[in-house]
Amino acid sequence: MKDPKDRLESLRAEIERRNPAQPEFHQAVREVLESLAPVFAARPEYAVPGLLERITEPERQIIFRVPWQDDHGTVHVNRGYRVEFNSALGPYKGGLRFHPSVDIGVVKFLGFEQIFKNALTGLGIGGGKGGSDFDPRGRSDAEVMRFCQSFMTELQRHIGEHTDVPAGDIGVGGREIGYLFGQYRRITNRWEAGVLTGKGTGWGGSQIRPQATGYGSVLFAAEMLRHRGLGLDGRSAVVSGSGNVALYTIEKLQQLGAYPITCSDSQGYVVDEKGIDLDLLRQIKEVERGRVSDYAARRGSAARFVPGGRVWEVAAEVAFPSATQNELGADDARALIAGGVKAVSEGANMPTTPEAVRLFQEAGVAFGPGKAANAGGVAVSALEMSQNASRSSWSAQRVEEELAGIMRDIHTVCQETAERYGAPGDYVVGANIAGFERVADAMLAQGVI
Repeated sequence: MKDPKDRLESLRAEIERRNPAQPEFHQAVREVLESLAPVFAARPEYAVPGLLERITEPERQIIFRVPWQDDHGTVHVNRGYRVEFNSALGPYKGGLRFHPSVDIGVVKFLGFEQIFKNALTGLGIGGGKGGSDFDPRGRSDAEVMRFCQSFMTELQRHIGEHTDVPAGDIGVGGREIGYLFGQYRRITNRWEAGVLTGKGTGWGGSQIRPQATGYGSVLFAAEMLRHRGLGLDGRSAVVSGSGNVALYTIEKLQQLGAYPITCSDSQGYVVDEKGIDLDLLRQIKEVERGRVSDYAARRGSAARFVPGGRVWEVAAEVAFPSATQNELGADDARALIAGGVKAVSEGANMPTTPEAVRLFQEAGVAFGPGKAANAGGVAVSALEMSQNASRSSWSAQRVEEELAGIMRDIHTVCQETAERYGAPGDYVVGANIAGFERVADAMLAQGVI
């Protein structure tokens, strides 16, 4: 039988050959495959031909044209995507991202990550992802509505509560989900609440869903620190981004007694020595749709805006990359380590480069990978699906308690799996292997499909 490492390397090379010019997807696959050699050595049943080849190939890839008119009557054409990657554990589940950087490689990377993230929740959901290269920034509500209606006119053919359940991601918040759901209902003539998650609480949405990803990232960091006999109370925190994930990361950090002092956007970052004023930041980002430089201008002398800077230049004890992929590189990791960082918890998807991850691990920093640390969002999405299925609505307290329990369980399974495979404290290995085992067992049981 071929050596597991050789087999995994051959598969990686073949995936890169068959999927050219998709560096994010290559990176995500490489990270998982690098963790699996000891699994194949310990569990030969996974060495059956075709298992890894199937798990790294999407079950379905959908690309479609999205034409729409702006407020001046000009017609624009964007490209829409939905990658339904793996449904062994349940219906495809994963967000929609509207951002100019979206292409098939980005969507495949996100969908591949989603397989294992969703498996870690234990909630019976498969992995998928989608989106468009449409940029909602600077567009009127009417323009966003027309785009969403055109996007859903095609997407509705491929989704459903028992098939594929999209949610929001970068560029897709409550406004966009509302427009998408309205068009789905209009076309299908069905009130199928379970077809989308992230809905408004007045029409099928769940309490705590907007907060869930940010909250979960902080809860995972708290578990990593607790396992080392430490806590979050009184610790300084650096947070990147200023979108939904970052805002609620800041909120939960403050609730647990930590001291978040930064936020950022594509123009630079703010450091606020008094601690982030969350009400002011929310007003600027969620109501006015402004920039973090506006926050610094209105906050006063305690805050300063650093144009074009890297938020990781700011020394802190805990760090939460919460913006986008590959935003934290090797030099950033060195700066954080020199500043005394003790834990890093990924709120975004794959925001830390492989070299930066290695540097954190070598320095003894507790590192929570996104497929574990930011699973809170999809976990509460699955709880929203449960509520929709029973036409019930849970209290915020119940949902938050469920979320806290899920994040504790994810931490435990990652920690125990890493120890079982001889890599204690390596949450990357633990998350990759634990997620893989759950999906692989289901695929083996269901046959070659």
